[in-house]
Amino acid sequence: MKVRPEMAVTTPRVVAVGRGQGSADGIELARRVRVSTLDIRSYSLRQMLLGLVLIGIIGLIVELLLLKHYDSFTQVIPIASLGLGLATTIVVARNTTRATMRAFQAMMWVFFVAGLLGLFFHFKGNIEWALERTPELGGWPLIWKALRGATPALAPGALAQLGLLGLAWSFRHPALQQNEKAKENDR
Repeated sequence: MKVRPEMAVTTPRVVAVGRGQGSADGIELARRVRVSTLDIRSYSLRQMLLGLVLIGIIGLIVELLLLKHYDSFTQVIPIASLGLGLATTIVVARNTTRATMRAFQAMMWVFFVAGLLGLFFHFKGNIEWALERTPELGGWPLIWKALRGATPALAPGALAQLGLLGLAWSFRHPALQQNEKAKENDR
C-alpha cells in the first residue's frame, strides 16, 4: 500500500526537548520540530480494506497452524490457499496492475469456495460424529448438535468472508478500469 506524498498528513506534536520543563531552548526547538505521526485519515477506504484482508489472512494462518489443521489433504486446503493469498495480497499491495488484480481476484474466489467447502466438511463431520454417539438423532436436534459439534461448523465462514472482503476491495478498482478504457479507445 503506497501512500502518495499528497496523501501524507503530518501533525505537529510537542516534543520534550531541552534541559528541563519550561526551558526556552526546548520550547523554541519544539515549535520548529514537526514529528510525523500515523494518521488514519491519510489512508483511503480501499487501502484499509486491503489491510483488513492482510490482517485476516495472517490471523487465519496462525490460528490454523496452532490448531494443527494439517492432518489430511482437506485440512491443508485452507492453509495452502491462505499462503497463496498472502503472497498475492502482498504483490497487489506493492504493484497494482491488471495482472496482479486478476490474480488477487482469483485467490479471493478460491477463499470463498474453500470457505464454503470447509463449512460443508465441518458440518458433515459433526453430523457423522453425532450419529455415531446417538444414532436415533434426526431433524433439528441433529442439526443443532452438528452446529455445536467438536469441529467449529461455522469457522470456515471466516475464510469465505475474507474472500468477499477482498472482492469488495477489488470491485471497480481503478487499475482494472483504466485498461478497459484503453480498450474502448482502441476500437
